[in-house]
Amino acid sequence: MRIINKTKNTLLAKDAVVASKLFKRTKGLLDRSNFRLGEALIIKPCKSIHTWFMLFPIDVLFVDENNRVVKAIPDIKPFRITPIYWKAEYVIELPIGMIQKTETCESDLLTLEQTD
Repeated sequence: MRIINKTKNTLLAKDAVVASKLFKRTKGLLDRSNFRLGEALIIKPCKSIHTWFMLFPIDVLFVDENNRVVKAIPDIKPFRITPIYWKAEYVIELPIGMIQKTETCESDLLTLEQTD
């Protein structure tokens, strides 16, 4: 799946995976030792995340049901927890630096495109 910031006309990820089942949402990135540019994890539904036991920092986008960014949080270090974003429907976890590189911010419109 590809994630595009339509507001800024930038590519956030070309290889995004959706975690919608309880086990995948709970596991998230915990079994990963790195997160490559172009990858993303979409966690649905989700209003808050933690980075306990993760091995690397990440960028995080909280997104509402209309695919608008509710909150953009760059550089979340391991062993942190975010506030609850009640308007968020899902979360996109990205490699560190993607928020800054794409200039993604609150109210940006995203599109998720299925790839073959």
